[in-house]
Amino acid sequence: MPSAEAPPPQETLLHIAERRHWESARATGVSYTMSTLGRTLDEEGFIHCSSDLAQLEGVLSRFYEGIDRTTLVLLVIDTAQLQAPVRYEPAGDELFPHVYGPIPLPAVIDVRSVPENR
Repeated sequence: MPSAEAPPPQETLLHIAERRHWESARATGVSYTMSTLGRTLDEEGFIHCSSDLAQLEGVLSRFYEGIDRTTLVLLVIDTAQLQAPVRYEPAGDELFPHVYGPIPLPAVIDVRSVPENR
C-alpha cells in the first residue's frame, strides 16, 4: 500500500538522458541504465525521473545549467511497462519518482527535445 505522502501512480514519467547513452542503448537493444548526468544505475541505485514538465524544469535549472541541450533528450516512460518498482522520494520540498532498475526499451514511448532555457 502506498504511503500517505506518495502521489497516485502515474502513467508516464520523464527522464533527462544524455543523447549518446540513449542512442547506445537503443542501438544495442539493451535496457537503459543511466541514472543521471554521468552516473549509472549501479552507481546511484535508481534512475532519476520527474513527474511533470514543471518538476523537470527545476531539475534542468539546478543540475544541467551550462550543458548543451542538444546533447540531451527527454525520455517519456510508460510506467506500465516497467519491471522495476517506482518510489516517490523527497528531494528538497518535492517528491521525485525514482525507478529502481533498468528502463526496458519498449517502456520509452517517446523521445523529445529537452526544453530550452527560460
